[in-house]
Amino acid sequence: MNEKTIENKASILSAKQVNKTYQSGDNSLQVLRGIDFDIFPGEIVSIIGPSGSGKTTLLGLCAGLDNPTEGMIRLCGQELSSLSENEKAVLRNENVGFVFQNFQLIPTLTALENVMIPLELQKNKKAESISKDFLSRVGLGDRMTHYPTQLSGGEQQRVSIARAFSSNPSILFADEPTGNLDDNTGSAIEQLLFDINKEEGTTLVLVTHDMELAYKTQRIIKLKGGEIISDGPSQSTSVNG
Repeated sequence: MNEKTIENKASILSAKQVNKTYQSGDNSLQVLRGIDFDIFPGEIVSIIGPSGSGKTTLLGLCAGLDNPTEGMIRLCGQELSSLSENEKAVLRNENVGFVFQNFQLIPTLTALENVMIPLELQKNKKAESISKDFLSRVGLGDRMTHYPTQLSGGEQQRVSIARAFSSNPSILFADEPTGNLDDNTGSAIEQLLFDINKEEGTTLVLVTHDMELAYKTQRIIKLKGGEIISDGPSQSTSVNG
């Protein structure tokens, strides 16, 4: 995507002078300061930085799971601070997909039932057929009736990816998606995530400390000490490069 194309598009995610401070008694801890960026439809962006740099906090703010102390975040055209918690939940359900490091599958539901959750919340009448299709696309066509405890870590993350994309989100947030997987399994999951994202045309925002993974994205936002210290194209020439 060239710069001219981006300039003519409205951002899908915008952070303007975002600060986040946590208060504990008389003590305060500023986790994020002066965060400012725009992410545009179709971009594949990684947010990197060492542990404690504020990556996961920033992701939570961008998804409306927490509120900034100061500043503004706009997601899919909606300023999050102007929405009630219920309105933010509706916005997420209609527009956002999530992939977490620890999978976040419901243990009492089968793989198929886990994938169907966001579609059922949307009252999609084709929830089952869409979910089966996505499970097949992630290589689990023969594991649909298995429960999370019957699946390996890599298989659980495949279910999570199927669930994230099944509801046709405008933007997908992935928080350390390969953090709990061995190198070989993690590489396969990365490729799967990028392949389906390319097919679906979803905006993808990855939080990671893995520079190899970050270089597979188009753009890298680097945090240190709660501040953005760099924001620009990755050294990779393509997602798969």
